[in-house]
Amino acid sequence: MTASLDGIRVIDWTIFQQGPVASSMLGDLGAEVIKIEQRITGDPGRGFTSIMGLPATAIGQRNFYYETNNRSKKSITLDIKKEQGREVLYRLVRKSDVFIHNFRQGVPEEVGLGYDQLSQINPLLIYGCASGYGPKGPECQRPSFDPVGLARTGFLDICGIPDMPPQYPPGGMADQMGGIMLAYGVLAALVTRERQGIGQKVDVSHIGSMMWLQSLSIHQFLINGKEPPRHKRDRAANPLNNYYRCGDGKWIFPAIMQPDRHWEEFCQCMGLEHLVKDPRFIDSQCRRKNREELITLLDNLFAQQPAAEWATRLRRGRNLVFEIVNSISDIVNDPQVKANEYIVEMDHPTWGPTKMVNTPIRLSKSHSKITRPAPEFGQHTEEVLQEIGEYSWQEIIALKEAEVI
Repeated sequence: MTASLDGIRVIDWTIFQQGPVASSMLGDLGAEVIKIEQRITGDPGRGFTSIMGLPATAIGQRNFYYETNNRSKKSITLDIKKEQGREVLYRLVRKSDVFIHNFRQGVPEEVGLGYDQLSQINPLLIYGCASGYGPKGPECQRPSFDPVGLARTGFLDICGIPDMPPQYPPGGMADQMGGIMLAYGVLAALVTRERQGIGQKVDVSHIGSMMWLQSLSIHQFLINGKEPPRHKRDRAANPLNNYYRCGDGKWIFPAIMQPDRHWEEFCQCMGLEHLVKDPRFIDSQCRRKNREELITLLDNLFAQQPAAEWATRLRRGRNLVFEIVNSISDIVNDPQVKANEYIVEMDHPTWGPTKMVNTPIRLSKSHSKITRPAPEFGQHTEEVLQEIGEYSWQEIIALKEAEVI
């Protein structure tokens, strides 16, 4: 079984998360990804010592942030501000399929790495650009980080309950979504190149990616003129699509989107048969009118047993959709996660056997997998220059002496 992108070479000039996520995804699908790092400092993500107030580093001073975003890659160091450094990169671009960066608009052009410049070297090149604000408009050259994408697109405003300040979720959600969309765009461009024989530029942004993630909420406003409101759980319009605290402190979330169809089944599983014909709750309209009363009743009921007991009862209903609200420590040990290999173990050169989140894509006749751990700083410089750039050892030594690599 071959890798899906076997034979595709990606030049990865990215830092932090948004760009590195995209190239790492391509690497997991089998592409050869060559990460270009500044010859002294490297990707700033290497230097993270704490994230969200918790230590980021582990054994060997390697941090999980860089490891997560840069697995399945090779690393070379290069000073692209020097003409010799750019010549090295140009030589690699000539023999590559994809070039990816996530620097703000104008920066690549300043150092000779813009799309117009690289497409002259390789007309079939797929050039991926991940920015904050998109390729056009008065703010297209503004720098951006993850919080900017969440703030500008209203995502922070919509999260939480009324009167709560904006809620910032951890994990770099806008960066992650931007990286996913860039990988998606690059794959589409590769298919187009195969069919039509053309290279092209692919643009994605924090703003565009986060708007797509919450497009249902945005369409509610565009079509109906209403912004989706924050709501309190004790005022949920559909009490059967709400979350409840159980006796062991865990929460459970019934997600019953057709409450009239499943009301009787829900009541039977919950031991509430006496409420099936109760006029206060007989249909959706009545349950909405008396929602606070029903939610209080369910709050008191769920509090009497642990979440696992309620899950057992709800499973007796063949059509009841629900789930226990997991913590991170819960999900990594989840039987479904294990069965589908959403977390896999890899042999890390510093950490030994290490578990990582696997690529979630499953292909029946080609494979995706973590091909290698994140590279040491400049680990593959000589290898890449020799094998791809076709540099001799004498030329490589000269580049080192000139402080190009």
